[in-house]
Amino acid sequence: MSRPVLYSFRRCPYAMRARLAIASAGLECRLREVVLRDKPTAMLEASPKGTVPVLVLPDGTVIDESLDVMLHALRANDPENWLSPDMGTLEDMLSLISDNDSGFKHHLDRYKYAARYEGADFEHHRAEGGEFLEALDARLSGKPQLFGAQVSLADMAIVPFVRQFANTDRGWFDAQPWPHLQRWLSTHLESQRFKAIMPKFPQWKPGDEEPLFPKAA
Repeated sequence: MSRPVLYSFRRCPYAMRARLAIASAGLECRLREVVLRDKPTAMLEASPKGTVPVLVLPDGTVIDESLDVMLHALRANDPENWLSPDMGTLEDMLSLISDNDSGFKHHLDRYKYAARYEGADFEHHRAEGGEFLEALDARLSGKPQLFGAQVSLADMAIVPFVRQFANTDRGWFDAQPWPHLQRWLSTHLESQRFKAIMPKFPQWKPGDEEPLFPKAA
């Protein structure tokens, strides 16, 4: 049986969310772990923009946006109903994910990697990113997940980015008055679901074995 090829990088939040959806859907892939400073030619030929994740289907179709990878996997098989939230609609979830991927990600990058951006004030961007997190905390008041009682696409698409923000200065994050968000983040990071998509794999090079994912996890 021919399987898709997944180019991934363990710590990239975009790749994390793709792996979360692939694992939930049970879409077995041939995993190629990428080192971003040494990207394989085969990946760049498939997706010249050079970012992960990249999913190459058996028919040669290339999906190189993380949210599209999630939707592809879940539209094929969604056993946990991530696309059908308890509250709201798929469109509502996509709107919140868009807020994460645009404004929040902008501030996250300039907070975590301030030295890379000329004139970036990390405290300013931390405060601006914090406004989005404060809104998530309010949304999580009275319910365990962003769209109700059950895990949804929105939770899994956003949690890797909140993780990255929190880990930039964990002491500061833990001191903020966001108890619902902190509980939500800890619950996901400590879950078997999250641990299962975070095993370490060696850098893939042509001719190397391709471990199966999610079976390999």
